[in-house]
Amino acid sequence: MTVGVEEEFLLMDPLTRRPVARAADVLARVGALPPGAEVHRELSGTQVEFASGVCEDLDELRDQLVRGRRALADAAHAEGLLLIPSGSPPLADPEPRLSAGERFARIESMYRGQVSEYQCCGCHVHIGVPDRETTVHVVNHLRPWLPTLLALGGNSPYDRGRDTGYASWRMMDQAGFPGSGVPPFFRTAAEHDVRVARLVACGVLVDATMTFWLARPSPRYPTVEVRAADTAATVDDAVLQAGLTRALVDTAREAGTAPEPDEQVLAAAVWSAARYGLSGPGVDPNAARQVPAVELVEALLEHVSDALGDDRDRIRSLVRGVLANGTGAQRQRRAGSPEAAVNLLARVSTGVHLDRNG
Repeated sequence: MTVGVEEEFLLMDPLTRRPVARAADVLARVGALPPGAEVHRELSGTQVEFASGVCEDLDELRDQLVRGRRALADAAHAEGLLLIPSGSPPLADPEPRLSAGERFARIESMYRGQVSEYQCCGCHVHIGVPDRETTVHVVNHLRPWLPTLLALGGNSPYDRGRDTGYASWRMMDQAGFPGSGVPPFFRTAAEHDVRVARLVACGVLVDATMTFWLARPSPRYPTVEVRAADTAATVDDAVLQAGLTRALVDTAREAGTAPEPDEQVLAAAVWSAARYGLSGPGVDPNAARQVPAVELVEALLEHVSDALGDDRDRIRSLVRGVLANGTGAQRQRRAGSPEAAVNLLARVSTGVHLDRNG
């Protein structure tokens, strides 16, 4: 199955360590990109996105992510700025500014204060699937595992200069939007489309492409799109999300009817993952009970073991690295302050890993 990743980043002033709305200037300087890759604006003028091309394997994806990050970092440096891989800005932007454009204006008009300072950045994984019915079937099977992907990918502990106590404050910011979190269970692709259209008709979505679920049939590509994790601190963290997601999709394609955990238990699992990451309890959606978050990671690895195939050793090694050295959120906290976290993230934005002292 093919795989691709979209990564959102923040642009920051190297002196104040605060976001600056210079996305247009930075994107204008971006040089050569990998085959099929693109860069884009995001909702806030402080954000830029790298979208990889369609990749056949994790080696190709990793190469594209390294090259894409370097292209954006070089362009940012040419403008006197830093490229920061964080799910939310550790320090506040004194003058947040939304990107120009008709669609962005519609989003601002609908959500008002919810988006006026919204600068959250995610890691979006796309896995190719043959048809929309299969896509909906796969998303149903992914639902219990989305909180664990979030726990592994938490990378936003700070907000406006304060430690929130959460591994993913981005998830808390997103929770304010209608329909955020684990998607509903859909019987068919037609049911999915009808229910999305209903939300648009109710006036809570700008259009059918703007659902806020952590996984969905992509409205643009023939893929399952998983948006559970914060933007990855390192390339390896992004590859881990991609590898696990592809294995989950592969496993789901061959499975029968998906389980239907209690919706409130799923919401509890998302909250617990955002709150604690891997450093505390999680919620097992199928058993409806609290368990150590690391047990859920082991359960995920066991669930997808066959589907990992030749990538099994690589993915298990990457998981061991996160368990030993910490998630992005843990590493940001270990830096000692929001300012130090920005410095750390700037150093590793184009790198492969964080060492214990990083």
